[in-house]
Amino acid sequence: ENVDPLGIHTGESIVVAPSQTLSNREYNLLRTTAIKVIRHFGVVGECNIQYALNPHSEEYYIIEVNARLSRSSSLASKATGYPLAYVAAKLALGTPLP
Repeated sequence: ENVDPLGIHTGESIVVAPSQTLSNREYNLLRTTAIKVIRHFGVVGECNIQYALNPHSEEYYIIEVNARLSRSSSLASKATGYPLAYVAAKLALGTPLP
C-alpha cells in the first residue's frame, strides 16, 4: 500500500506491507478485480496491478497493469516470504502451480 495520495509517483511514495488502511471488504473487492483482469488478459505468471481507491467510497480506478516482474515484486517477496521471481520463472517454463 502506498501511503501517499494519488499524484505522488509510486517510486517516490512510502510503501507499507501488509496494507494498513484497507477494510476486508475493500481488500476483497480489489482482489476479485485483479483476478478478473488477469483472466481477461490471459496472464500466466506475475502481474502487478496498481489501483487508486477513494477512501470515502468503494470507487476505484485501475492505474496500470504490468504482466512482468517489477520493483515492487522484490518488496512483496520480502514482505511475504513468497519467492515471486522463482515462481514466475517456473511458470514461464511451463511448470504448473501445485
